[in-house]
Amino acid sequence: GRTLLILLLSATVSLLGGLIFGYELGIISGALLQLQIDFHLSCFKQEILVSALLIGALLASLVGGVLIDRHGRRRAILVSNLVLLVGSLILTLARSFIGLIIGRMTVGFAISVSSMACCIYVSEMVAAHQRGLLVSLYEAGITVGILLSYALNYIFADVDEGWRYMFGLAIAPTAMQFMSILFLPVNPVKLSSWDSDCQKGLIQLQNTEDREMRKREPYKEKHYSFIDLFRTRDNMRRRTLVGLGLVLFQQFTGQPNVLGYASKIFHSVGFQSNSSAILASVGLGAIKVVATLVAMAFADKAGRRVLLMAGCVVMAISVTTIGLTSRIAPLAMARDCKAAADPNASHSLTQHPLMPIASQPPVSPVPPALSAVKSQAGPGFAASRSFTKVFASTRSREVVPKSSLAQKRGLVGQSKEETVGSTGPPFAGAPWAEHMVLNWITLLSMMAFVSAFSIGFGPMTWLVLSEIYPAGIRGRAFAFCNSFNWAANLLISLSFLDLIDAIGFSWMFLLYGLMGVMAVMFIYFFVPETKGQSLEEIDQQFSRKR
Repeated sequence: GRTLLILLLSATVSLLGGLIFGYELGIISGALLQLQIDFHLSCFKQEILVSALLIGALLASLVGGVLIDRHGRRRAILVSNLVLLVGSLILTLARSFIGLIIGRMTVGFAISVSSMACCIYVSEMVAAHQRGLLVSLYEAGITVGILLSYALNYIFADVDEGWRYMFGLAIAPTAMQFMSILFLPVNPVKLSSWDSDCQKGLIQLQNTEDREMRKREPYKEKHYSFIDLFRTRDNMRRRTLVGLGLVLFQQFTGQPNVLGYASKIFHSVGFQSNSSAILASVGLGAIKVVATLVAMAFADKAGRRVLLMAGCVVMAISVTTIGLTSRIAPLAMARDCKAAADPNASHSLTQHPLMPIASQPPVSPVPPALSAVKSQAGPGFAASRSFTKVFASTRSREVVPKSSLAQKRGLVGQSKEETVGSTGPPFAGAPWAEHMVLNWITLLSMMAFVSAFSIGFGPMTWLVLSEIYPAGIRGRAFAFCNSFNWAANLLISLSFLDLIDAIGFSWMFLLYGLMGVMAVMFIYFFVPETKGQSLEEIDQQFSRKR
């Protein structure tokens, strides 16, 4: 019974950690539409506000590893919960733009530390045959958190200063995670011997045969410095190559940007503006949840390598298909942000979704910097955050400088009416009608891409990272790779529109397809299979291999 209790609490910590991460990444999409009215935010200020979370997360990636290794995983999660509570309170009570920036940076720092510590802590707490399931649960939590944020965005959209409720409700799951982890033991890796958990009356979630083997051949924890990550000692350089390769290919295969076109692709098959965005966010979110559940079920059966390679193959085929179909039925992407201070600014994404970029009105409800945050950034991570931009258009409406509740409610009511009235069938005379088959192929390819990412790179990258490093440097190594993940995400997201201008949409996606093929080759030659092995066995396997 006690073993089951610890197992359930570990699962709760993993799920709540992911849920908080996804919620904080998704909630800004709806809050921003109110904030730009209440605080009269220019496009530049909107970008700064959105990027503040990314800056906090990058800082956490640089210093969080030391906190995790020196003070333990459990304590790092508890501290991150407290920091997150402070950040949420700052956001909820904010009266100035500076307060919002400080709050978002604080939240970004907290969720980045929590994401790293959760994955490592859970991977070390449970037995080898349960590790894939419970660490992947974090990714499922992220997707659920994003869907929850979209629902609350919609609920509070017509409430005066509803953004305060949106930010403040993050306190509830944070407090639940804090309480849950108080009942869990300290990180077993930090104890002096592998049998000391039993001596302390705690339950080690490994079977009797594993413990007997540890008694005969005890595992001695080694101490490493950060520079050892780049040395040949215990083959650490190869482990670093594996970790960096996974996080960089996770980004360079196009995940931060493919879903930026989700609403365009939904429009192209005939769904009108608001219904399109709702389907894009909620529909694709549901697909991600299902795909992540599949990954959880097979992570400890099929193995990490199989899921990574299968996911990469499907992703490469999907983005290549999108690239080829877009050469015949091109999609256009607006890139300009309209500030709330402009009384003539309006957000209407889809009057002519397939017009050439040059002739399409420059409209976009979310600043380009939001793309940098929406993907992932963190463990799991790169997965679901990509829906942020898509969802923002569900609340698309005319933005005016006046901010009274009655006016805002009128705008929202109008938006809701448009939502109801825009769910009809496509119009026969629409400019996209002649390419309907190709547009549906594009849509199905995007759904396949989302599913493949959620089965492969989404959960497996962070599962492998939590396994391949020795305990003494696991936190710093994880944080080091995570910082490259955030940086690559920022680079890919901010350069996307410029690259499209330079080489074209179709060539950009064909390039993503090539990166997917390279990722398959990298995984095949460099990433070992870790299913069913204890963390010590994985460490010994790496130490022996050259």
